[in-house]
Amino acid sequence: MEFLGTLVIILITTSLFGHLASRVGIPAVIGQLFVGIILGPVLLNWVHANDFIHIFSEIGVIILMFIAGLESDLTLLKKYLRPSIIVALLGVLIPMVLIYPVGIVFGLTQFESLFLSVIFAATSVSISVAVMKELNLLDSKSGSTVLGAAVVDDVLAVVLLSIMVSLIGTKAGTDTQIPLALTFLEQLIYFAAIYFVMRFIAPLLARLGTKLLNPVGPTIMAMILCFGMAYIADLIGLSAVIGAFFAGIAIAQTHVAHEVDQSIEPIGYAIFIPVFFVSIGLNMSLAGIEHDLLLIIVLTIVATLTKLLGAGSGAKWAGFSSNEAYLVGAGMVSRGEMALIIAQIGYQSKLISDDYYSAIITAIILTTLLAPLLLKHAARHINY
Repeated sequence: MEFLGTLVIILITTSLFGHLASRVGIPAVIGQLFVGIILGPVLLNWVHANDFIHIFSEIGVIILMFIAGLESDLTLLKKYLRPSIIVALLGVLIPMVLIYPVGIVFGLTQFESLFLSVIFAATSVSISVAVMKELNLLDSKSGSTVLGAAVVDDVLAVVLLSIMVSLIGTKAGTDTQIPLALTFLEQLIYFAAIYFVMRFIAPLLARLGTKLLNPVGPTIMAMILCFGMAYIADLIGLSAVIGAFFAGIAIAQTHVAHEVDQSIEPIGYAIFIPVFFVSIGLNMSLAGIEHDLLLIIVLTIVATLTKLLGAGSGAKWAGFSSNEAYLVGAGMVSRGEMALIIAQIGYQSKLISDDYYSAIITAIILTTLLAPLLLKHAARHINY
């Protein structure tokens, strides 16, 4: 039962640091992210990134994105679909163009540099979602654009990763190579099927949930849909959080939306989501950092600025004000678990060498830590 002791430590420390962070005027998420650095290999080395942490953090990020979908306004998401696409495209293009030469300058091969640009082209808004929710910006013009852009960004990242992996003739983590065209077809079918989930399956599950002789019947049905869509998304090469997000949107259109939100939020924020925040910090290590310090600093700065300027300029191009564009750009800075996953797949597929892997992971975590601070700063200039 050692994992229970680990869970107790995580819950105590994240509650304490989240509270202290809020007291000094920074997002509570920052405090919780720092817990992973403090408890992990960097400082105390009390908690390690084992199977328990991995499973709980996966569930945590899925629930977090489900809640984001549940509390999103579908009308706003549709309204800002065009800005979302522009933000995502420029938010991927600018980092790819400017991070590639960084890799070349620091001695990476052309192929490694290209993959490096793919890693930092990715966006993971799970951290941004938590901050925007805290700041009451999730269901706003900028918040809806960030959520929409994150979906497009995720698809682009998967496409780029699939191309990179196919170029070397391997499929990471599997023995059989799946044709790229088949993967794209599966993903197109998945997005097409979302309409039927919203129109027919979600309302059916909501009705079944209310008829169950169980006080939380609707929530059980919502979780079945959430985990089911997340699982299928992962199965076809998309991020599981995309499935969870659309499951949340689907349930939001039913009569049980408020009940499910009231039930699932305490479960997520009391147990699973804090473990997810801690897991980000646990990936950080200072081993050999003195050799890679300059690379880490440059990567962190360039990765932050390229996403901020790329996504921000996309929002500006789409007609947003300068302050709104800054908020959108800040919301897209976090690389989080998406970049970590891409880096891990690339490492297993020999797309990146051992010499640079730790530095890349550290830079990913540092950009993820910077994102909530930028969001908080940008939010000060927004009046919704």
